[in-house]
Amino acid sequence: MDERTRLIRSATRRPEARRPVNPPIERGTTLLNRRAADLRDENLGPVYGIDGASVHVELRQRLAEMEGAADTFVVSTGLAAVSLALLALVSSGDEILISDASYWPSRRLLQRTMKRLGVTFRAHHPRATPDEIATLFTDRTRVLLMESPGTATFEIQDVPDVVARCRDAGVHSVVDNTWAAGLLFKPLAHGADISVQALSKYVSGHSDVFGGAVSCGSAVVARRVNELIEDLGLYVSPDDAWLMLRGLRTLPVRLAQHEANARHVADWLRVRPEVSEVLWPALASSPDHALWQRDFTGAASLMGVVLNGGDTRSAAAMLDTLELFGLGFSWGGYESLATCEDAQLAARSRPPQMAGPLIRLHIGLENPDDLIADLTRGLAAYRSAKTG
Repeated sequence: MDERTRLIRSATRRPEARRPVNPPIERGTTLLNRRAADLRDENLGPVYGIDGASVHVELRQRLAEMEGAADTFVVSTGLAAVSLALLALVSSGDEILISDASYWPSRRLLQRTMKRLGVTFRAHHPRATPDEIATLFTDRTRVLLMESPGTATFEIQDVPDVVARCRDAGVHSVVDNTWAAGLLFKPLAHGADISVQALSKYVSGHSDVFGGAVSCGSAVVARRVNELIEDLGLYVSPDDAWLMLRGLRTLPVRLAQHEANARHVADWLRVRPEVSEVLWPALASSPDHALWQRDFTGAASLMGVVLNGGDTRSAAAMLDTLELFGLGFSWGGYESLATCEDAQLAARSRPPQMAGPLIRLHIGLENPDDLIADLTRGLAAYRSAKTG
């Protein structure tokens, strides 16, 4: 069965003559039993509402099928998914390696909470080769956290090769797979131990719910993750699970349109004189295009645009002029968004040198010609501010 069909069709077939298309939302903390002997009998299903109703079960099943996981767990946010994956795999005295292009809140977790727990980290160059990454492993290295593409600058890592080096060295591999939404790239198929993603982004698709997923490649890793979920009480409400499941049904068709719109806008941007570079691995001009083409089945619509000179003032002039692009964080919804990412670059160990400010664009589902007209106005304001 095609993956799109599997995501659309309900995983649960109930015996009644008629059924709703979507599973009902079951709001309940207490689950009542007929007999005292049934109170702790897990063979009868969850013993407490926090353990998950039918909508939770279906969402987890669908995500696990999409990621090719032994099991998938759903938590409150994407950052919670990253935190859970790392905490499940390390102990005091261990070390975590990350790309210098990692998501800033993930890095903050390492600098603050993990440090307090006695776990250290080091960052490697976003385009470090598998050989270079392997030379960084020590007897204290327990986890390599990968982002492919990297946050803001969109470097593609050779995940299959790097994961193989991790396996040989006894290092766990965790891949933040949010950009590919679990659909366009399959880290677990390449041997990664855990694939995490923020369901708030493309899976939700409507910018109205927070959620994260932790997909585990083996039952052993899944057990460690599940134990931590039980100990910390990291669960989501049935209403949020229902919204995420709703978004998952249309994920393939939305991502295809997002990519088509993004390609249209990126092709226009890359020849503009105001633009120094478009950071999007689906472009043939990208230094990582071959890796993207080999490992991915499509491209998300999040990209970086390096302006040709100017400063934060001229970048702000561009953003303030935009009408269709909203100015706000997150991405993956139907609406287009724009932010300036210079502050996030400054937080890196080795901030990259760029020709001008870095604008991050999320290309939504609007008509791309309308988005280009909006960007035309924005770039005109940028030119005026830069020369004024």
